[in-house]
Amino acid sequence: MARIAWGITGAGHHLRETFDLFVRAKEVYGDRVSVTSFVSRAAEEVTRVYGLFQQLERVSPGGYMEEVILEREQGWSYPKTGRFSRGIYDALFVSPTTSNTIAKIAHGIADSLVTNAVAHAVKGGVLVFIVPVDIAGSVKSPVPYFINRDLCTGCQECAQACPNDAIDEQIDYLRCNGCGLCKDVCDYNAIQEGTVNLVVRDIDKNNVRTLRDSEGITILDNPHQFEKALLTVI
Repeated sequence: MARIAWGITGAGHHLRETFDLFVRAKEVYGDRVSVTSFVSRAAEEVTRVYGLFQQLERVSPGGYMEEVILEREQGWSYPKTGRFSRGIYDALFVSPTTSNTIAKIAHGIADSLVTNAVAHAVKGGVLVFIVPVDIAGSVKSPVPYFINRDLCTGCQECAQACPNDAIDEQIDYLRCNGCGLCKDVCDYNAIQEGTVNLVVRDIDKNNVRTLRDSEGITILDNPHQFEKALLTVI
């Protein structure tokens, strides 16, 4: 069995694609692969907003080496990242990876669940594959549900339908779980999804270049290179 770890940071870009690839890998390889999900504090919030948090059990159904490990439950010593030092994982995939996480890894900082996992993995000889969200040029990134105030009539149907009391003038993303009920009840198409175009900063491009030259770390330009990388450890 190939033992894989998935490190999730607080990026929305590439999140759905990465999740779908892990789900497909579980469906294709079945018992030949186990996946432990290491979820940062920011990732816990972001996966909820995109409606994926409750679905993580499709990738990591529970049990030893198939847990969903939350940063907020790991204290400041992150004891379960010690598994990487013992070399019991075959690979760690970090995707999507925020520019903040990339910067920390590039400069040897290991003060979060995912960056600590990367540090232990490199020291333990575990393969590390990283998909940055900010590589070069510009990035078209998805945004979660929002209220288009130009279309909204203030009828409050969406607020009444929300099971988490997450809607006022806008959507409170710390309460939203991405269920989409607000969109379903809106007769005015005022609850929308969309994308934003973000320019990649020079400092972020440079940090990615640094990691490309780092021992023990392989940079993947997009999540779809994941399947080829996975085959190297199965």
